[in-house]
Amino acid sequence: MHTLRKLLRALVITNMWPSEADPAFGAFVADQVAALRVLPDVQVDVFHFGPGGYLRAIRDLRRAHDGADYDVLHAHFGLTAIPAVALRGAPLAITLHGTDLRHPRSGRVTRALLPLTSLPATVSSALAQEVSGAGDTRQVAVLPCGVDLERFQAIPREHARRKLGLDPYEPCLLFPADPLRPGKRHDLAIEAADGARLLSLGGVEPEMVPLWINAANAIVLPSEAEGFGLAVLEALACDVPVVATPVGIHAVALAEIDGVHCAPYDVDAWRAALAPHLAAAEPRVAGRRRAALWSSERMARRVAAAWSELAPPRLYSAAAGPPEGQPLS
Repeated sequence: MHTLRKLLRALVITNMWPSEADPAFGAFVADQVAALRVLPDVQVDVFHFGPGGYLRAIRDLRRAHDGADYDVLHAHFGLTAIPAVALRGAPLAITLHGTDLRHPRSGRVTRALLPLTSLPATVSSALAQEVSGAGDTRQVAVLPCGVDLERFQAIPREHARRKLGLDPYEPCLLFPADPLRPGKRHDLAIEAADGARLLSLGGVEPEMVPLWINAANAIVLPSEAEGFGLAVLEALACDVPVVATPVGIHAVALAEIDGVHCAPYDVDAWRAALAPHLAAAEPRVAGRRRAALWSSERMARRVAAAWSELAPPRLYSAAAGPPEGQPLS
């Protein structure tokens, strides 16, 4: 007798995806797709295209997937809904990441597209409050991408520094972003470092990021705003101290953890918070259990549950296996 099982078939549509030229771009979306593909009875295909090029993406998306039998479509980033809404036949969820809502021009387009989606979602509850009617006239899900706990874990600081060619004993801090992103406030991180060596993640490939985090005595992130705040969770997963502004997920993630500092930027307070970490040979905090609350595995299960509510999975024969997909990634 054949056993009947449930299968969810989803197509993720995104303009944020790693490339050979920029392997860090959209790595969090790729991580979420990888975590979803591990789940039983979930089949995920991906259509990705470069930033911009939305009209061409409509044509290419239709050529590749028009008529495909998906249970749900899921777009990442607001403007990605432009090609996504052109593909009919399945409910559309969309994850908003922050810039898509906050940018003066793209924010207007994103908000105009939201009524055409079945489920708008954001990467944090704070960002959800920026969606008109959230929790009142419109359901808005909170679907972060999550932190990969296998990749991000504690590595002895001296070992990480030797792998990176850094002085194993010089105190140093990490600005976990590209200094060219003005909203992350690299200038304030330099001020808070007060002469201590300040590393950054500009141009660093994703697989090397855990080494850079573990190499630092602490990470310093005086962001003006965050859609989510994945860098802080990555540091906590490595038990590395954090000093950050209370934006995005930061305040919730850092609450009641000894050795971290989450407060509006104040140069004297931030320098005081960093001083004991700069003086310690192997400063660590107990952050991994907190980071695990937002693990990529847990967040993938949350996404799959949201998909199931949008479109109940179809039944298939476990003996025959699920139908073939049309992977594009």
